[in-house]
Amino acid sequence: MSDVRSGKTKRPAKKAPAAQDTSGQPPAADTPKSSAPAPVAKAAPRKAPARKRKTGTQDADLPSHSPLSDAEACALREGRHGAPFDVLGLHGRVLRAFDPGAERMWCLTGGKGPGAAIEMVPSGGGLFVLDPVPEDVTLARQYRLRAEGYGGRWEWADPYGLPPVLGALDEHLISEGRHLRLWEKLGAHPCTHEGLTGTAFAVWAPNARRVSVVGDFNQWDARRHPMRARGSTGVWEIFLPDIHEGATYKYDILGPGEVRLPQKADPVGFGAEHAPATASVVRRLPQARKAGNRAQDVTQPVSIYEVHLGSWRRKVEEDDRRLSYDELAQELVGYARDMGFTHLELLPVSEFPFDGSWGYQPVGLYAPTVRHGTPEAFAAFVRAAQEAGLGVILDWVPGHFPTDPHGLGWFDGTALYQYADPREGFHRDWNTLIYDYDRREVRNFLMANALYWLHVYGVDGLRVDAVASMLYRDYSRPAGEWVPNKDGGRENYEAISFLQEMNREVYAQVPDAMTVAEESTSFPGVSRPVHEGGLGFGYKWNMGWMNDTLDYFHRDPVHRQHHHGQLTFGLVYAFSENFVLPISHDEVVHGKGSMIDKMPGDGWKKFANLRAYYGFMWGHPGKKLLFMGCEFAQGREWNHDRSLDWHLLDHPLHAGMQSLVRDLNRIYRETPALHRDDLGADGFEWLVSDDAQQSVLAFLRKDDAGGLVAVICNLTPVERCGYRLGLPVAGRWREILNTDAACYGGSGGGNMGEVIAGPEASHGRPASACLTLPPLSVLFLKAAPQPELSA
Repeated sequence: MSDVRSGKTKRPAKKAPAAQDTSGQPPAADTPKSSAPAPVAKAAPRKAPARKRKTGTQDADLPSHSPLSDAEACALREGRHGAPFDVLGLHGRVLRAFDPGAERMWCLTGGKGPGAAIEMVPSGGGLFVLDPVPEDVTLARQYRLRAEGYGGRWEWADPYGLPPVLGALDEHLISEGRHLRLWEKLGAHPCTHEGLTGTAFAVWAPNARRVSVVGDFNQWDARRHPMRARGSTGVWEIFLPDIHEGATYKYDILGPGEVRLPQKADPVGFGAEHAPATASVVRRLPQARKAGNRAQDVTQPVSIYEVHLGSWRRKVEEDDRRLSYDELAQELVGYARDMGFTHLELLPVSEFPFDGSWGYQPVGLYAPTVRHGTPEAFAAFVRAAQEAGLGVILDWVPGHFPTDPHGLGWFDGTALYQYADPREGFHRDWNTLIYDYDRREVRNFLMANALYWLHVYGVDGLRVDAVASMLYRDYSRPAGEWVPNKDGGRENYEAISFLQEMNREVYAQVPDAMTVAEESTSFPGVSRPVHEGGLGFGYKWNMGWMNDTLDYFHRDPVHRQHHHGQLTFGLVYAFSENFVLPISHDEVVHGKGSMIDKMPGDGWKKFANLRAYYGFMWGHPGKKLLFMGCEFAQGREWNHDRSLDWHLLDHPLHAGMQSLVRDLNRIYRETPALHRDDLGADGFEWLVSDDAQQSVLAFLRKDDAGGLVAVICNLTPVERCGYRLGLPVAGRWREILNTDAACYGGSGGGNMGEVIAGPEASHGRPASACLTLPPLSVLFLKAAPQPELSA
């Protein structure tokens, strides 16, 4: 075997020491433990006679090469050679090349310019050698190869004559699991290397015996482009000249025992083929950019429109076509801005194979789904949203991944990305695999991915899916079928540590970003800083509030007096976390019915109930989230394969509901009392919490500048005339919202736009007003500025 750098012969490499086994299971008897590529059996090297050349006035001894052993030649021809750079390319004065389709081969010594075409000597089966290289020609990285076979001729620059792309620092950071810009080194990068244009490929597969890039450029033939292993990093790399953006590719991997695995998509691939095709696609990344420079602190109004891009709206006249990113940048962004939302939250856009997973079973965490266009088009969509004043939040899924054979499962023939024990590494609910949060390279892969979306695409935040499933080892598992932590408990210490580290890095690198946890348990401190013992999220979904309030509103109003606590209980814990009040996609699928379908009564009562629910939600402390279609009372359950029923807006009740949500967003944004102290107890006071008999409750929202808004709810279909409500100050209170207004499809009852609070005390307050409470309604009353207040 010849050394690439010195040209000196060397002995076959010794077997690498065994890598640490992190699976918790003993290896199979025939499973090699080494993380290095398997050495191919070689004949004992023999000393070749030295050759001489004239160098000025003296001779210089030049060592020759050691001929390939039969075992090595056979391994190359069969696509089993784990160290092809040791034997192919230029070694001293010897050039070897391999192409299984070549019958003749030449070395073109002038590169792309004029030069000699020197025919190489065949060694059989596609192997060719030139020995010695002509002494008056400098071949290093300047030659090309030409081959003939099957009646054709082709040329290429030899990748095995090139040095590595990855540097020593990259190797070190990858080995340590601290390469937080991992996407800049792994994956497929169109670039220029040693003066040649092409694509650099790099993939982590530490237990593989051989990794090859296969694609439309090499007939998907694993023999043609086996890669170079980079020491102890577990990374394999190769630069392929003349391969450019748009090429499709996968990795062909021989696992331990030389077991050939299904060809794998690139874990750090930036593009993918349209499903059901599963290859990765070489794509250039958009120029990295900062997040949207939107203040994400808790004093700002946050009203989120949750969207599934594939079914928000379709081009029915064009064979029910999905909208492109370019079309969404016009239509969706314009609509959300008109509706007054502050943020768009997108169901997962990372590439996924099955439409029915809605993106929650991703395979390509680094690739925006091709269903709507290219990465550059997605970046333009994000820019368009931000320029329209909308933040962009991505649904991010680090909690599980699918078992599709082209994905991460058993990636190099071992449980590389997932826990090896199915009691830890398999989700029964979703038939998916669970990341090994204890493995530093896996943590690095996920952490870098979170930062990637923030840095490269400039998104404003990440909503992390299924956090509860990450936090608990016994999540959805019966007794005896889960593995306790080292202390015998149910908490997943490794996942907790990962989430804390992820949040620390996100807020350190992108301070104006936001992270949101979908967490459905009472795990403490989800949205508290890591240095205070919390998980470090910016916000947490308030699943308890959502479940209680939906259950209350689902009931016939005649029974609501017995369940009054379902509306008041949320204020017991409302300020223990930074809560988002979520009416998400999960509430309008799987037989749960649409939001309007959940409401009791006849048609008018259904709409009145839903209008009251939204009024209560927007008045309640907490940021807001509403799934698409809920804003105009979509009549049927959401279906990911169909457009929303936009024709319903021709009906006055549906159009009225849309107008209400638009006004709720406007009032919420324009009224500091409704958002500035949204997540603190100082911004809330009860006015009436105990009138269960009449199903009436009222509370006060306030800000630090003295702004006051009273929110009054009458949740029965009975008008309450002359209802006396205690208020903190006397004077004019303007009715800024009435969910029963005629413009929203209501009866038009109310208080003629304002009420006057007099000095008569009530409900422990120094002032009060007599109100008309329309049936099934919510009123917002805003106190006039202080100079206009009178006793």
